[in-house]
Amino acid sequence: MVKAKKATPAAKAAPAAAAKKPAAAKTAVAKTAAAKTAGIEKKYLKARPACKVTFVLPKEAAPDAESVCILGEFNNWAQDAHPLKRLKGGDFTIALELETGRSYRFRYIIDGWKYENDWFADRYEPNPYGGEDSVVDV
Repeated sequence: MVKAKKATPAAKAAPAAAAKKPAAAKTAVAKTAAAKTAGIEKKYLKARPACKVTFVLPKEAAPDAESVCILGEFNNWAQDAHPLKRLKGGDFTIALELETGRSYRFRYIIDGWKYENDWFADRYEPNPYGGEDSVVDV
Protein backbone atom coordinates (compact mmCIF):
# COMPACT_ATOMS: atom_id res chain seq x y z
CA MET A 1 0.00 0.00 0.00
CA VAL A 2 1.43 3.42 -1.05
CA LYS A 3 0.65 6.43 1.11
CA ALA A 4 0.02 9.81 -0.47
CA LYS A 5 2.27 12.58 0.71
CA LYS A 6 0.67 15.17 2.92
CA ALA A 7 0.84 18.72 1.62
CA THR A 8 3.01 21.01 3.68
CA PRO A 9 1.50 24.21 5.10
CA ALA A 10 3.54 26.25 2.59
CA ALA A 11 2.22 24.19 -0.33
CA LYS A 12 -1.34 24.67 0.92
CA ALA A 13 -0.85 28.43 1.28
CA ALA A 14 0.69 28.91 -2.17
CA PRO A 15 -2.44 27.97 -4.17
CA ALA A 16 -4.59 30.13 -1.89
CA ALA A 17 -2.26 33.09 -2.31
CA ALA A 18 -2.16 32.59 -6.07
CA ALA A 19 -5.94 32.53 -6.16
CA LYS A 20 -6.11 35.81 -4.24
CA LYS A 21 -3.62 37.71 -6.41
CA PRO A 22 -5.88 38.13 -9.45
CA ALA A 23 -8.70 39.50 -7.27
CA ALA A 24 -6.33 41.93 -5.60
CA ALA A 25 -4.94 42.98 -8.97
CA LYS A 26 -8.44 43.52 -10.34
CA THR A 27 -9.31 45.65 -7.31
CA ALA A 28 -6.19 47.78 -7.79
CA VAL A 29 -6.99 48.24 -11.48
CA ALA A 30 -10.58 49.13 -10.64
CA LYS A 31 -9.45 51.71 -8.08
CA THR A 32 -7.01 53.23 -10.58
CA ALA A 33 -9.69 53.40 -13.25
CA ALA A 34 -12.14 54.97 -10.80
CA ALA A 35 -9.56 57.56 -9.77
CA LYS A 36 -9.01 58.55 -13.41
CA THR A 37 -12.69 58.99 -14.10
CA ALA A 38 -13.09 62.01 -11.87
CA GLY A 39 -10.90 64.87 -10.80
CA ILE A 40 -7.60 66.33 -11.84
CA GLU A 41 -4.53 64.18 -12.44
CA LYS A 42 -1.09 65.83 -12.48
CA LYS A 43 2.06 64.32 -13.97
CA TYR A 44 5.17 66.46 -13.59
CA LEU A 45 7.64 66.23 -16.46
CA LYS A 46 11.29 65.58 -15.69
CA ALA A 47 12.75 67.13 -18.84
CA ARG A 48 11.32 70.64 -18.36
CA PRO A 49 9.31 72.72 -15.88
CA ALA A 50 5.90 71.55 -17.04
CA CYS A 51 3.07 69.40 -15.80
CA LYS A 52 0.67 67.31 -17.87
CA VAL A 53 -2.70 67.98 -16.25
CA THR A 54 -5.64 65.75 -17.12
CA PHE A 55 -8.99 67.34 -16.41
CA VAL A 56 -12.12 65.17 -16.16
CA LEU A 57 -15.64 66.57 -15.99
CA PRO A 58 -17.94 63.79 -14.74
CA LYS A 59 -21.06 62.97 -16.74
CA GLU A 60 -23.17 63.97 -13.72
CA ALA A 61 -22.00 67.57 -14.20
CA ALA A 62 -23.15 67.63 -17.81
CA PRO A 63 -25.51 64.68 -18.40
CA ASP A 64 -27.09 66.01 -21.61
CA ALA A 65 -24.09 67.95 -22.96
CA GLU A 66 -23.31 67.93 -26.65
CA SER A 67 -19.95 69.66 -26.14
CA VAL A 68 -17.69 70.78 -23.31
CA CYS A 69 -14.67 73.09 -23.52
CA ILE A 70 -12.21 74.23 -20.88
CA LEU A 71 -11.25 77.87 -20.70
CA GLY A 72 -8.92 79.69 -18.38
CA GLU A 73 -5.76 81.68 -17.90
CA PHE A 74 -3.78 79.05 -19.83
CA ASN A 75 -5.68 79.83 -23.08
CA ASN A 76 -6.63 83.49 -22.50
CA TRP A 77 -10.19 82.38 -21.66
CA ALA A 78 -10.86 81.31 -25.26
CA GLN A 79 -14.17 79.41 -25.18
CA ASP A 80 -13.42 77.03 -28.03
CA ALA A 81 -9.62 76.62 -27.82
CA HIS A 82 -9.67 73.32 -25.88
CA PRO A 83 -12.68 71.04 -26.50
CA LEU A 84 -12.92 68.01 -24.22
CA LYS A 85 -13.30 64.48 -25.53
CA ARG A 86 -16.33 62.47 -24.45
CA LEU A 87 -15.40 59.10 -22.94
CA LYS A 88 -17.49 55.93 -23.34
CA GLY A 89 -18.87 56.32 -19.82
CA GLY A 90 -20.10 59.86 -20.57
CA ASP A 91 -17.35 61.81 -18.78
CA PHE A 92 -15.43 64.50 -20.66
CA THR A 93 -11.63 64.78 -20.55
CA ILE A 94 -8.63 66.70 -21.83
CA ALA A 95 -4.90 66.69 -21.04
CA LEU A 96 -3.00 69.98 -21.14
CA GLU A 97 0.67 70.72 -20.55
CA LEU A 98 0.98 73.66 -18.14
CA GLU A 99 4.04 75.54 -16.93
CA THR A 100 4.84 74.70 -13.31
CA GLY A 101 5.31 77.08 -10.40
CA ARG A 102 1.98 78.85 -10.66
CA SER A 103 -1.78 78.57 -10.35
CA TYR A 104 -4.33 78.75 -13.15
CA ARG A 105 -7.95 79.84 -12.92
CA PHE A 106 -10.31 77.93 -15.21
CA ARG A 107 -13.90 76.83 -15.85
CA TYR A 108 -15.77 74.50 -18.16
CA ILE A 109 -18.33 75.75 -20.65
CA ILE A 110 -21.07 73.31 -21.58
CA ASP A 111 -22.80 73.63 -24.95
CA GLY A 112 -21.44 77.14 -25.37
CA TRP A 113 -23.48 78.78 -22.62
CA LYS A 114 -23.45 77.00 -19.24
CA TYR A 115 -20.42 77.46 -16.99
CA GLU A 116 -19.37 74.73 -14.56
CA ASN A 117 -16.55 74.58 -12.03
CA ASP A 118 -14.36 71.54 -11.56
CA TRP A 119 -15.68 69.53 -8.61
CA PHE A 120 -12.13 68.46 -7.74
CA ALA A 121 -10.27 71.77 -8.17
CA ASP A 122 -7.43 72.56 -5.79
CA ARG A 123 -9.46 75.56 -4.62
CA TYR A 124 -11.92 78.22 -5.81
CA GLU A 125 -11.44 81.99 -6.10
CA PRO A 126 -14.07 84.69 -6.60
CA ASN A 127 -14.29 86.17 -10.07
CA PRO A 128 -15.41 89.70 -11.05
CA TYR A 129 -18.79 88.38 -12.27
CA GLY A 130 -20.10 87.33 -8.86
CA GLY A 131 -19.19 83.66 -9.24
CA GLU A 132 -16.15 81.53 -8.57
CA ASP A 133 -13.40 80.12 -10.76
CA SER A 134 -11.77 76.74 -10.28
CA VAL A 135 -8.04 76.86 -9.57
CA VAL A 136 -5.38 74.25 -10.31
CA ASP A 137 -1.92 74.59 -8.71
CA VAL A 138 1.02 73.13 -10.61
